[in-house]
Formats: sequence, structure tokens, C-alpha cells
Amino acid sequence: MKLTRLIMGMPITIEIIDIFALQRDFNDVFTLFKKIDATFSPYKITSEVSRLNRKELQPEDMSLEMREVLQLAEQTKKESDGYFDVYRNGILDPSGIVKGWAIKKAADLLTNKGFKNFYVEAGGDIQVMGKNAAGENWRIGIKNPLDHTQHVKIISLSSGAVATSGTAVRGAHIYDPTSGYKVADQILSLTVVADSIYDADRFATAAFAMGTKSIQFIQHKKGLEGYMIDTEGIATLTTGFEKYA
Repeated sequence: MKLTRLIMGMPITIEIIDIFALQRDFNDVFTLFKKIDATFSPYKITSEVSRLNRKELQPEDMSLEMREVLQLAEQTKKESDGYFDVYRNGILDPSGIVKGWAIKKAADLLTNKGFKNFYVEAGGDIQVMGKNAAGENWRIGIKNPLDHTQHVKIISLSSGAVATSGTAVRGAHIYDPTSGYKVADQILSLTVVADSIYDADRFATAAFAMGTKSIQFIQHKKGLEGYMIDTEGIATLTTGFEKYA
């Protein structure tokens, strides 16, 4: 059973292979995403993020979820030597970390329900468990940033996560926090594979901001593999990436 809903400004797709899946299981996941959007969206004036930015809510009054996300953001900033930052000119925008965190929460919810074979995707970032409907590994395509009708690589995963940061869909939206400049003129996309989606997502975002140095950063992070495409359309892979091909 597979369903898609538009939440958080992007398509959210849930596929559960286990035969005991019910409509309410999907509803629970979509409700979770809606709650996360209502809390973390910088575009909703009633969100906790917006209230913090307007100083209507003091840091000591933040929700446990907000504390968790900001703690993870600070950890990512340290682990990336400052290339990841949820603050820009003093304004909080945790979008670069919330998507992966939300997918992981959704996957945890499904796991806690007893499901062992499922797929959770939000805006192209994916967490999978077990096998697909054919009883095989999940197959995830990396789109060609120069031609979205093509896949440049197919990843085979049983349990794990894939996240891609790039400019092809949303344009130049990722900044180098160490300089304040967009980095669209260096690379087109960076795909990261990890066990957990919030590791894949946060490090894909952080590393993309490093430009052409991104693939070396991923190469030296334990548990991560990466696939970078530069502005010439040339791909560079980490040494262990091919095990997913």
C-alpha cells in the first residue's frame, strides 16, 4: 500500500509492504508530518520557529522537539567545521535539518508499529527498511541534475537512507555559512547514503556548502558514502559508494 500527501510544501510518500498495514497507519504518519510542519515551518506565523524569531517565545520555553532539533543542528555545525548553521543573520530556519529528522521520526513510528518493510520519502530524501513489494532491495535513482528525465545512478538498499542536496530543483538555496555566499557555482548535486536519514540529510546539506571539497568531507565521515556531480557534469564517488550499485 502506497500513499502520497503534500505536506511541508513537498510530496510525502509512504509505502508499507507488510500486509497488516491499515489506512490509520498511514494517517498516523501524515499527522506526524503535519505536526512537525506546524512546529518548525518558518513560513507559518503560528509556528514555534516564527514565535522564537519574533521573540514571543523565550528559549527556556521551547518544546522538547525544538530543543532536540537545535541540539542536533549545533552538533552538525561542530562536526562540519561551521559549514552547517540554522541561523542566518540571527534568524532561525531549521529547514536544513528538520526534513531528515522528520523522516526518521516517521520511520521510528512505523518500526514501533511492528512494520519491517517500508519506504518513507519527503522531497526526495528517503529512509527504507527491509524489502520492496518484489521481495528485493529498494532501488533508488539519483537524478541527473542537468536532465531530470535521466538517472545517473541506481542505489540498492535493504535498510538505510539516501539524501541529495543540489540546485537543480530549488536553484541556489544553500549557503556557505562561513562566508555568507551561495555555492551554486561549484557543484550541482551531492547524494549521501547512510544508515539514518537524519545523518544522510544533515551531512548532505553541510557538505554541499563546502563546494568541491564536499566529497572529501563525506569520504572521511564514518558510515557515510557520497556521489558528487560538479558543474561540468562529472561525478566523483567516495571509495565505498559502489557497494550500493
